[in-house]
Amino acid sequence: MKYLSFFFALLLLNAKAISQDTFSIVAVDTLTGEIGSAGASCLDNIQFPGSNGAIIISDILPGRGAIHTQASWNGNNQANARLRMEEGLSPAEVVAWLKTNDVQGGFAWINRQYGVVDFDPQGHPRSAALTGTNCFDWKGHRTGVNYSIQGNILLGPEILDSMEARFLAATGPLSDRLMACLQGANVPGADIRCLQNGTSSLSAFVRVAKPGDAEDSLSLDLNVPSLPAGMEPIDSLQRLYNAWKTTISTKDLTLAEKPQIFPNPAFGSLSVNLKNTDGLLELFDLTGQRVFRKKIEKGYNQLTPSLSNGIYFARISENGQPAVTHRLVWHP
Repeated sequence: MKYLSFFFALLLLNAKAISQDTFSIVAVDTLTGEIGSAGASCLDNIQFPGSNGAIIISDILPGRGAIHTQASWNGNNQANARLRMEEGLSPAEVVAWLKTNDVQGGFAWINRQYGVVDFDPQGHPRSAALTGTNCFDWKGHRTGVNYSIQGNILLGPEILDSMEARFLAATGPLSDRLMACLQGANVPGADIRCLQNGTSSLSAFVRVAKPGDAEDSLSLDLNVPSLPAGMEPIDSLQRLYNAWKTTISTKDLTLAEKPQIFPNPAFGSLSVNLKNTDGLLELFDLTGQRVFRKKIEKGYNQLTPSLSNGIYFARISENGQPAVTHRLVWHP
């Protein structure tokens, strides 16, 4: 895969640290299974050269979790964080492992900053963060049950406080809440190095993976890599995001029109009611693997998928477009 080819290329860079001083958020949505990542920096290029726009601090594993590695960024540390998550370590365990096993040894972790979120085997959200004592002030992090917000070289703690407050107060899909979080830092000098420019930062991004997304083809992946001094990248990203939203939904379904899946929890069988047209039901496990796929007709459909006991994400599509995603508790 293109993503993996890029990722392994990082390992050949002799583990050279790159300063990635930024403010960012990683978060998960327990109802839809979405995993998100967003951030901004006063660096004029938050991408890795030649990566076709890949954001180097952001690593999303669809259906599982997300990792942000920033402040003295190191490709090998990021690769190790991914491997630990793939092995099943919790965010707290991933952060502890990175602290003990930094590729540069000793107390190198004091120069790093991490934010990690995932779903546990029961589908519950978890988060953890680390801010090294040698990261430049102001530095810190804020964590909640389903998010981690972190930053360094900030104007002050009020930047993270505002980001957290905006994220928690926002409604709508995870992508809306991520953008609201970034808007919480949309003040001159949020990254203190950009104060003289009159902007929060020079580059910004937002990314969201739905269950079943390929790692190199996320449902949302927008990036403002650099802008001339005086232009606000969070505002530019917001405009890109607003335009993107118009391409994914031409009709705001009312509650009465939306597809339904029931009962939930389901015991051996479930029903899907499509009210507008024929469609498709897909079920994904907590690793993001599709475990069930079936075309369904308009009206009521009774289904008996062969699944193990656990948590799944059910995606119902109509006319080739995802209409709703549900968190489904399944008992054989």
